[in-house]
Amino acid sequence: MKKKIVYMGTPHYAQMILQTLLDAEDMEVALVLTQPDRPVGRKKVLTAPAVKILAEKYGIEVLQPDRLSQEGISRKISEARPDFIVVAAFGQLLPRSILDIAPCINLHASLLPQYRGASPIQQSLLNGDLYSGVTSMRMEEGLDSGPILGYTYFKIPQELRLQGLTRQLSNDACILVLDTIRYFEHIHPLPQTRATATHCKKIRKDDGEIIFDDALLLYNKYRAFEGWPGIFTSEGLKLIEIKLIDTRTEHQQAQILSIENESITIGCRIGSVQIMRLQPASKKAMNAKSYLLGKGLKIGDILI
Repeated sequence: MKKKIVYMGTPHYAQMILQTLLDAEDMEVALVLTQPDRPVGRKKVLTAPAVKILAEKYGIEVLQPDRLSQEGISRKISEARPDFIVVAAFGQLLPRSILDIAPCINLHASLLPQYRGASPIQQSLLNGDLYSGVTSMRMEEGLDSGPILGYTYFKIPQELRLQGLTRQLSNDACILVLDTIRYFEHIHPLPQTRATATHCKKIRKDDGEIIFDDALLLYNKYRAFEGWPGIFTSEGLKLIEIKLIDTRTEHQQAQILSIENESITIGCRIGSVQIMRLQPASKKAMNAKSYLLGKGLKIGDILI
């Protein structure tokens, strides 16, 4: 007999998990909940979440409540008579009225209890972690605090950035969600160790501002903030493509150390980075050497 699922999720990570459930012959997605459409980009175009687009493609009813406590939402979920409620990057805490309807399984993109909260993938890259993974857990009223049902993990290559890590975690979550549901009755949940729990906040645009203090920290910001918000100086100079050169040498901050082909090497107080492409405020992206020529800068000068 098919397992009936009510699914909650919003971004591409959640869309991939939903697709896995839709493709599984022993699963039936009866109802989908996602965040309301939001304005996106400079032109503020009203855009549907990735999960909504996929659900509507399959003719599945979609609810987009501002809050799950809104009148009628828990009733709608209950009427779907789910065997499980599956949640992935939904963006809201589930109230008791929904938690009591059916077992609620969350696919969280970290090795819990590490990085509870809104930005676990970015936080893992910011901290330069060697390992990352996905945890399936039985949800309770706390924030990502429920008992662990299963997990998967892997070693993070140093050059891997946000989009690549998200793809890897999404693929792993797709496997984990099916295993968790199919073997749910045989799983012995493992309580999280609250004393070792860490939390991460929602990313803001100003988190992308950098200084040339520590090359490794700068590079990890570059990895974590790929796409948005990116990394930029207080003057609005965006670093589009960079490479970590070393993490030990000492330099004057932002000093131009060398020029090679179209790239430049910049010193940090500790370490150095190579910049291939950058973008001045309100201008088009360009190679780093062209930027120096336009500014009349040379080796030994300060970039900003």
